[in-house]
Amino acid sequence: MQKLLRLSRLIDRAIEQLGRLTYWLVLAMVAIGAWNVVGRYLGRAIGVNLTTNTLVEAQWYLFDLVFLFGAAYALKHDEHVRVDVFYKGWPIRRKAIANLIGISLFLIPFCLLGIYFSWTWTFNSWKIFEMSSDPGGLPRYPIKTAVILSFILLIIQGISEAIKQVALLRGAIAQPQEDHHGGL
Repeated sequence: MQKLLRLSRLIDRAIEQLGRLTYWLVLAMVAIGAWNVVGRYLGRAIGVNLTTNTLVEAQWYLFDLVFLFGAAYALKHDEHVRVDVFYKGWPIRRKAIANLIGISLFLIPFCLLGIYFSWTWTFNSWKIFEMSSDPGGLPRYPIKTAVILSFILLIIQGISEAIKQVALLRGAIAQPQEDHHGGL
């Protein structure tokens, strides 16, 4: 169990670093978005185009990356959406069982289906080095690859969470105190 817990800590550290990188992507996205707005109106006023499709699509891509890569980070921090009408009142052990069932029966199968249905779409995009149909637009294949990577990251973080839930149930780690969300 200790080897699995070390693996879980390693996964958690990697996802934490990815989450910190994602913070910077938010800043870049906001900066590009602000420029797109200011540039559009300023450009109209002076009669010069100050924005491009590249910048508009870069803003969209950054938003995509924040959402896609932020999902594993949110799972690590137990910040994902949960309907906790019953869950919040449950004892910690019952929550651990529910989390383990949710990871095993819903999260991992959902991610595997996401990878399965995205694979051909992404592969075909790489095969033709798909580009945006907009003039000056960005390549599509890297962002499509990010969809698959996000599902893989969710699976990996799900495995880490499952390891922690099993360790909690076996008494290999102390029961955590409940946080302000009522989760573990």
